[in-house]
Amino acid sequence: MTTPLGFAGQGDMAQVQATMQAIELACKSIQINVNPAAAEATLLSLCQSPRPYQTCQFILENSQLPSARFQAAGAIRDAALREWGILEADEKRGLISFCLCFIMKHANSVEGYVLGKVASVAAQLLKRGWLDFTASEKDAFFLEVKQAVDGSHGLDVQFSGIRFLESLVSEFSPSTSTAMGLPREFHEQCLISLEQDYLKAFYSWVQHAAFNVSSRVVGAVSEVPEANVCAASLRLMFQILTWDFGGKNAIENSMRGMEMFHDETKQGSPKRSECVLVQPGSAWHDLLISSGHVGWLSNFYTALRQKFPSEGYWIDCPLAVAARKLLVQFCSVTGTIFPSDSGHIQKQHLMQLLSGIVMWMEPPDAVSQAIKLGKSESELLDGCRALMSVATVTNPLVFDELLKSLRTYGTLTLLSVLMCEVYKDLMENHSEEETWSWVARDILLDTWTALLLQMDGSGRNHSLPAEGVSAAANLFALIVESELKAASASDFSDYDEHDYAQASIAAMDERLSSYALIARAAIGTTIPLLNELFSGRVMRLHQGRGFSDPTETLEQLYSLLLITGHVLADEGQGETPLVPKEIESQFANILEVDKHPVVILCSSILRFAEQSLDPEMRASFFSPRLMEAVVWFLARWTSTYLMPSVKTGENKSSHGNTQLLSELSTNVLLSFCGENDQGKAVLDIIIRISLSIFVSYPGEKDLQELTCCQLLHGLVKRKNVISHLVTLESWSDLANAFSNERVLFSLNAAHQRSLAQTLAISASGMKTSEASNQYIKSLTSHMTTSLVELSSKNDLKSIAQQPDVILLVNRMHCSFYVLL
Repeated sequence: MTTPLGFAGQGDMAQVQATMQAIELACKSIQINVNPAAAEATLLSLCQSPRPYQTCQFILENSQLPSARFQAAGAIRDAALREWGILEADEKRGLISFCLCFIMKHANSVEGYVLGKVASVAAQLLKRGWLDFTASEKDAFFLEVKQAVDGSHGLDVQFSGIRFLESLVSEFSPSTSTAMGLPREFHEQCLISLEQDYLKAFYSWVQHAAFNVSSRVVGAVSEVPEANVCAASLRLMFQILTWDFGGKNAIENSMRGMEMFHDETKQGSPKRSECVLVQPGSAWHDLLISSGHVGWLSNFYTALRQKFPSEGYWIDCPLAVAARKLLVQFCSVTGTIFPSDSGHIQKQHLMQLLSGIVMWMEPPDAVSQAIKLGKSESELLDGCRALMSVATVTNPLVFDELLKSLRTYGTLTLLSVLMCEVYKDLMENHSEEETWSWVARDILLDTWTALLLQMDGSGRNHSLPAEGVSAAANLFALIVESELKAASASDFSDYDEHDYAQASIAAMDERLSSYALIARAAIGTTIPLLNELFSGRVMRLHQGRGFSDPTETLEQLYSLLLITGHVLADEGQGETPLVPKEIESQFANILEVDKHPVVILCSSILRFAEQSLDPEMRASFFSPRLMEAVVWFLARWTSTYLMPSVKTGENKSSHGNTQLLSELSTNVLLSFCGENDQGKAVLDIIIRISLSIFVSYPGEKDLQELTCCQLLHGLVKRKNVISHLVTLESWSDLANAFSNERVLFSLNAAHQRSLAQTLAISASGMKTSEASNQYIKSLTSHMTTSLVELSSKNDLKSIAQQPDVILLVNRMHCSFYVLL
């Protein structure tokens, strides 16, 4: 074939037919995997041919092979985008018109993926010419589409029209747009233009389409074609409500240098609990809020539930899924679409939504039991997502009150009871595979996080109402029970120990942070609970020492250390983290150190950590895994509680009595391990624990990393701590071990650098520069001597090949690099 594929000579229909046959043969060859390379080359030739439009249109209209028609549509797209600059205006409009006419003409085709491809091509070409076409030219295209969506040409055409609009909105949306090799400004201008001139109209068209067929869907005895139209309409409405109205997200991403426009292969699915705020502005109020649209949608889904009460399959049918997703998205509507009326209209909007959505989740125990018996969990999970959306656009007090107009309890109580059922299922069905309760737990934890992280006008977190505090306390108790049961059931024989340790401390951090927020919301109850649980497990260890397997208890202590560390202290992220405000305010009336619940809990953990210094106790209980949790806790705890800078007595007269008591209580708490109390003794314990780790746990890289890079390095971030650090005999022992002990040679290069840097920084705590210089000299003297001795050897070349010598030289290189 000498003529390039796709190029039909003047009136050369024989050539066109031959090309179609070649494309069909190539598609069949790929399907049966016969000479696929040659087949792919044939298809590529069609896409790369100059002006293949006549041939591709012929294939679309005449080929009996759906895959050939699919390839022809793709070739039109590729060629048109490539040749757009040289096409005449009539040709551009003609290609778009052909695609629109094709999907309407073949609307009843069973090959939906071909129609979807052609609709996508039409959308891409329309966007490519969006800034070139006049308003009247665009209106001409959309007039045909509107007539289709109105249903005036039948249900099949109506469905095709809606699918085209889905493709168009997707093409104009930054996260799903096609890469066209054009400047970002082009895509942004298209996005703004579509939003301002057409997006609301599209929503209105499909809103009416769904309304007009809904009565037929609800009233029919069996499934009817109108259900497909209704589902497609709801999907498009949902798609429009995920639009980045006003380009707020695009602007933020652009400021961070992120790409906003993606090709079709980019982007995985969003997080399961991601909440996209819907902020369309006041212009949409009449269409979305005051029109009664939300009430109709809620009633429509309720009617479907009543129609199919005993048929579980319908919950996951496209229509039910689309309706629920749209209802959940309406929970995220916020901003200026609501009038400035102290939130009254928005509260009414959310209560109307919750009145229907709450039925998906109530009663929680019965819903959970039905799922265990085989019912789909989709409705419950969507209900959880709705609660998270509501939490994102309200504060804890408003969130709780929403349900009180419908029930005898508040929304916080429902949230807590739901989560309790989820954790009961997790405890009953401990599984390595992800279950519905895993998904629900993550969504509901994000809901609590959204509520508890919100700030009020003074910059403090919103407090929960009394009912919410009680709910949080009960929930946290069940969370801890669930985590302890999971720890007891853990069997690490099938896990790689390194991977599991990383999963426990790093990947769990987000979940543990949510646990901490819940605990702090009821801190007066949860701190004593943690102390009781921790002390009880330690007592159980000692009581069973020598005659019972401690593994289960040790795993529970591991979990308790991680949970408690998150509750007591924040990460800091480069700053010195303060005592959590909830702890400050809750224990404001406790002014005696030994009676402060936080001091009691911390003392219990510090005493337990100190026991690891006893060789027999270390051999019996303190595995590398448990020591990782101990070191992690100490590293997090010391940043807030060890020798903090306490400022008291300033402007007391200007404070109220409550605030003064809070400050005094906080000072009492911080003085527990302050510079003038037990701080120096605790610091000494921490150093001795660190040194014992290097000696007693050789080769434990994760434990060594935590010790070098987090625990020890964190101690030299504050000058007041350093000044005490360098006076300790244990610190001198650590420095001497670093300089002289071969056991520290096993540390890898990164850990050695971190330890060397920590030791070097501590020199700033010496009282004089002479002492600092002598200290640094002592750190390097042994290494210097060793290097001199090595260099004086006659057989240096052969000695240099010995593994221990190579290790020594590498270590000296790392240390000298940092110290000098």
